[in-house]
Amino acid sequence: MSGKVYLVGAGPGDPDLLTIKAHRLLSSCDALVYDSLVPREVLALVPEHAEKHFVGKRRGHHSVPQPSTNAVLVEMAQRHDCVVRLKGGDPFLFGRGGEEAAHLERHGIAVEVVPGVTAGIAAPAYVGIPVTHRRAGSSVTFVTGHEEIDKARPGVDWKALARSSDGLVIYMGLHNLPHICQELMDGGLAQSTPAAAVQQGTVRGQRVVVSDLAGLAEAVREANLASPSIVVIGEVVNQRVESCAPEPAAVEMPIPLKTS
Repeated sequence: MSGKVYLVGAGPGDPDLLTIKAHRLLSSCDALVYDSLVPREVLALVPEHAEKHFVGKRRGHHSVPQPSTNAVLVEMAQRHDCVVRLKGGDPFLFGRGGEEAAHLERHGIAVEVVPGVTAGIAAPAYVGIPVTHRRAGSSVTFVTGHEEIDKARPGVDWKALARSSDGLVIYMGLHNLPHICQELMDGGLAQSTPAAAVQQGTVRGQRVVVSDLAGLAEAVREANLASPSIVVIGEVVNQRVESCAPEPAAVEMPIPLKTS
């Protein structure tokens, strides 16, 4: 008889943004499989006796291949009643949670998703930027700027997005930011369109750069912003209310990647 795997969203980093359900599962699980975009303070909730496996992925570092992570989840569920697969943000938003859920189902493993607060909403909020606003349009698009995630799928049509959405929230976009900005302008988005990039949103190390679209890539380069960062493009940036922004949590994220 196999156990159950919970695909748990850890949120963007601030431990106070964990859901009550995520906190309960972390505090009682038998095994944990976790990514790099999780602070130690969240990992500290896990019982000492729980078996723990690190499967972090980040650009420029050796990463655990997704098939290996899938295999670990199946193997852990065969030995433990309650397995938490902890993912930064929300498991079903650029988190490959859907792939893992399908793999577990194919292998007869019970699986349940536990949604989390996504960085695409929380990081802008922690600098006072709403991702939607009645005066700034009626649509927002969440998109990945990391074109190398899956070379088999079509690339993002940035020129089309420039014409089809009032606001863009871009995950993993720093590496390709000059290309993204140029494509958006080539697609008809005005050079003066407000834009911002938020590094390490919700935790210590949070920084924000606000610019126009034409100058965003250079402003990010001059500020030496690093991943993980969220980019927001659209009139919503001009609706920023800095006084409503929470204080970033005094935690470090991401945790160091293992080198062995």
